[in-house]
Amino acid sequence: MPFSYKSAISFGLVYVPVTLHITTKSRDIGFNMLYKKTGERIRYQKTCENCPPHVATDDIVKGFQYEKGKYITITDKEIDAIKSAKDKSIEISQFVNLDEIDPIYFEKSYYVNPKGAEKAFKLILESLASENKVGIAKTVLGQKEQVVALRAMGGNMILYTMHFYDEIQKSPATTIEEKITNDELRLAKQIINNMTKPFDPKKYKDEYRERLSKAIEAKINGQSVKRASVTKTAKIINLMDALKATVATSGEASKKKVEPIKKSTPSKKVAS
Repeated sequence: MPFSYKSAISFGLVYVPVTLHITTKSRDIGFNMLYKKTGERIRYQKTCENCPPHVATDDIVKGFQYEKGKYITITDKEIDAIKSAKDKSIEISQFVNLDEIDPIYFEKSYYVNPKGAEKAFKLILESLASENKVGIAKTVLGQKEQVVALRAMGGNMILYTMHFYDEIQKSPATTIEEKITNDELRLAKQIINNMTKPFDPKKYKDEYRERLSKAIEAKINGQSVKRASVTKTAKIINLMDALKATVATSGEASKKKVEPIKKSTPSKKVAS
């Protein structure tokens, strides 16, 4: 597996050279843009108002616009020159419990593979696992400084890149003024308990991608694309009725007796 970055974990006076390998791969189906009249592929050329028809990659430099229409250029060597030795390593600054980190902060994940000092690497890995802790560090990956979290999982060390605090946007959701009754809350909690089971990632498949693959295969073979079956949506019903019906059909509902419902104030109509 090719690596994405070379770095080193710094843990006090312990120094471990490592490579980072992306943990996931995209299985998206890609499409090219074609000219409708001829079926030829659309090409995008790098050019500008006073440039040749096609600009070679070697003739392109990075620029920063400091005023409208005014740029300074900066080279990769100049960018690399401002990186300190600390920037080029993953220096653990503290340890935290995993549940202290809100998942909203996680961005990408990488497998961490030692390239020397294997015993020291194994020591850090097993210490993280036994203490159930996550190491927090800062480093520069590419041209961006990152907060990262190092975690032991399944015998592997995983590095998560994280968003900075000021990168998290405020939620646009407005405050909901409607009151929830005790009966509604009890039924909702019962539904959650009925549907609670161990998480099995193998159970979830990209069914849309499978249907898209079949549609492409049908088109290749000169066949028409079959329309997906349409599931009828339920009519607008009372929230309490919706909760009762869901309890009756969820998880272990047949084994869990629904407690009698006390009479409460009718809820507003909602769309399912």
